[in-house]
Amino acid sequence: MYRVFEALDELVAIVEEARGIPPTRSCIVPRGDVLELLDDVRDALPGELDDAQDVLDHRDKIVSDARNAAESTVTGANEQAEQTIGSAREEADRMLADAKAHADRMVAEASAHADHLVNSAQIEADRVVAEGNAEFEAVTGRAGAEADRVIEAGKASFERSVAEGKAEQARLVAQTEVVRAAHAESARLIDGAQEEADRMRDECDHYVDSTLADLEETLSTTLRTVGRGRHQLRSGTGSPDYASDFRR
Repeated sequence: MYRVFEALDELVAIVEEARGIPPTRSCIVPRGDVLELLDDVRDALPGELDDAQDVLDHRDKIVSDARNAAESTVTGANEQAEQTIGSAREEADRMLADAKAHADRMVAEASAHADHLVNSAQIEADRVVAEGNAEFEAVTGRAGAEADRVIEAGKASFERSVAEGKAEQARLVAQTEVVRAAHAESARLIDGAQEEADRMRDECDHYVDSTLADLEETLSTTLRTVGRGRHQLRSGTGSPDYASDFRR
């Protein structure tokens, strides 16, 4: 660049010292010297000016390519976020379906077991009552002297058997608590599955938000770099270094 300024100074000196052509303001300068100095100026100019001119000529293409790359990145991030959210929803639905099926199965098994216990108790009570009635009728058929005593004994045995049967029935019916426990367990499983689904959904939302934040920072850096490069090219302050921002 020093040779450029030196040649320009020499051109100014030649023009100032050139002989004028009256009455005009024109002058006679040595063509060979002037052309030689202009060649020196042309050779001394840095090649980066041509590169800068090429960048200026293609600035619209550079901005368009950067915009297309940014839009492609945003589209990819949105698609990935939608796939992640869809997978999380499918997993949550599957967990809820499994929990509901397990709960329904436990309730059905508990109900079947309780029904079996109640039926067994009812059959046993009916058998005991039937045996007591049979014994009572058999005793009442005995002779007159033993009739009242046998009748009372039969009644006592009957009442005792009925009481025992009812007690056994009540004990077996009490086992229906298993049904209520099954309902409580199913509710707990469904609540746990719902909480897990909410947690996974929150994690997906956080992941999408952080990805979009990173993308926003990258786009901002790219736009700032392009703007600074255009400013440097327009003002002639030097050749922009687009890679400097991405090395930070």
